[in-house]
Amino acid sequence: MATTLERTIEHRQQTWPAALLASQTFWVLIAVIFACIFLSFATDSFATAKNLYNITRNVTFVAIIALGMTLVIITGGIDLSVGSVLCLCSMVLAVVMHAGYSIEVGIAASIGTALLIGAFNGVMIAYLGFPPFVITLGMLSIARSLAMVASNNTVVFQFGPDHDKLLALGGGAWFFGIANPVLYMIALALLTGFVLRWTKFGRYVFAIGGNEQAATLTGVPVRRIKVAVYMISALAAGIAGIIQTGWLGAVTTNIGAGMELQVIAAAVIGGANLAGGVGTASGALIGAALIEVIRNSLGLLGINAFWQGTFIGGATVLAVLFDRIRNFRQSE
Repeated sequence: MATTLERTIEHRQQTWPAALLASQTFWVLIAVIFACIFLSFATDSFATAKNLYNITRNVTFVAIIALGMTLVIITGGIDLSVGSVLCLCSMVLAVVMHAGYSIEVGIAASIGTALLIGAFNGVMIAYLGFPPFVITLGMLSIARSLAMVASNNTVVFQFGPDHDKLLALGGGAWFFGIANPVLYMIALALLTGFVLRWTKFGRYVFAIGGNEQAATLTGVPVRRIKVAVYMISALAAGIAGIIQTGWLGAVTTNIGAGMELQVIAAAVIGGANLAGGVGTASGALIGAALIEVIRNSLGLLGINAFWQGTFIGGATVLAVLFDRIRNFRQSE
């Protein structure tokens, strides 16, 4: 018994560093750290308090949605509608508050809209068998169109009697000078990480992504879990929309345009596997951080901002390539 225990401990001590070095999330984190160190020496403005404040605040919107997207990707799905859902939820909040209702009513209407859209996507995918790509691509167009209808395609920048409360919610810094969106991001990341690691729901999500047929045979409520993850993805987009509305102080119908690509890139760069079965909350945050550091560094280094898509796309391709190489080695 003692020998077996010693061997087990020795095996774990040997495999832990190997597992860390094989982790895509770990290497992305190293890349973020090295990029920050390099930019701190290469530029005079990167390491300033103001720039770091902007980086941490800007990363939150992509990161929050990436948390929900990670759950969808773990199940083997995809949600292309999150950018438009953010836009619609932001517009619903703005229009309701502009009409004179309280911030509580506006937030409830916005969250309700997100959950309704997520439920529709989930039911169409889980119960009617539509491909996630098709349904969420259609919703991408529908949600943004509804946002235009709700606002008559105008900018909304007056939020009624609770105008200042909304601006403080998204643009304030209530604790130790940390931007409120950062606090929301951290809280949601901890909640997502807990759910994925320690709850039955999290185990079901990974089971579906690993082998949906086997999960069904073992009694996992696959359809209900799929509906739930799409509702969570839409909810994350809705929450990000509420926060971003308070931060910007205005809502236009082009808010969130193209954001779905950044969100998917953040999740994949952070280690989520598009084939399903793999993904972490920390990976979503680290992937979003790398994207924001890239975006921020282009301006500081005097590089044309049009190169942003090239760098982010390249990072996404490298992440997928890393995952393919890792899977190939494991299969050997």
